[in-house]
Amino acid sequence: MILVRYAAQRYVGGDPSAGIESLHAFSFGRFYDPDNLRFGAVLACNEERLAPGAGFDEHPHSHTEIVTWVVEGELTHRDSAGHATVVGPGDVQRLSSAGGVRHVERNDGDRPLVFVQMWLAPLEPGGEPAYEVVRGIADSTPYALPRAGAMLHVRRLRDGERSAVPDARQVYVHVVRGEVRIDGAGGADGAAGPALGPGDSARITDAEGLELTAGPAAEVLLWEMSG
Repeated sequence: MILVRYAAQRYVGGDPSAGIESLHAFSFGRFYDPDNLRFGAVLACNEERLAPGAGFDEHPHSHTEIVTWVVEGELTHRDSAGHATVVGPGDVQRLSSAGGVRHVERNDGDRPLVFVQMWLAPLEPGGEPAYEVVRGIADSTPYALPRAGAMLHVRRLRDGERSAVPDARQVYVHVVRGEVRIDGAGGADGAAGPALGPGDSARITDAEGLELTAGPAAEVLLWEMSG
C-alpha cells in the first residue's frame, strides 16, 4: 500500500518574524493530528528554513533519533555533550538524544539555510547520547540507524534514471528536489503513480519490486524500516 502526502498538506509553523519557516509532514508541536502521528519509526519530517543569523536556541531532546539533511547553506550545531560542528549539503548528521541532551541549531552563515530534519523513535528508550556527522555520503552507501531499526538511503537521480525502492516492511520516501514517480504505485498493472515533487512524500507498506523514476533530476531520501 502506498499513501502519498503532498507538500501543501504539511503544517506550517516556525516564526517568520525571527527568520524561521517550518513545514511539518507529521503531527508536531501545536499541530496535533491523531491520524498523522507517525509512520513506522518516523515521528517527524520537518523542512526548516532559517534566514542568516536565525536559529533555534538551546532546547532539550530525549528518547529520539534525530537525523538532519542539509539542502542548501550551512547548519551550525552545538550540544551539551560538547560537540560543535558545521554541517553542509551532502552530509548526514545524527544526534541520538537517548536519556537526554540539549542542543543549538543556527544559521551563522550569510545566505539562507534549508534543511530536512527527521525524528525516529528508538527501539529501546534510554542509553547514552551519541553524535556523528558523515561527510559527503554517497548514493551507494546507506546510513544505518540500528537504534531505530532503520536505514537511510540517499538517491540523486538524473532525468529518466531509475532506482530500486528497498524491499521492506515500511519505506518512507521524501522528495528533496526534482520530481519522481514510483513504478507500481498506479495499481496492480504496475503503472506509475502520481508525480512527486519537492516536499512530497510517500508512505509505503510491504514494499516489494518498486522503482523510482526521475524526471527531471531528483534528490530523494528513503527510510527503510524493518517494522
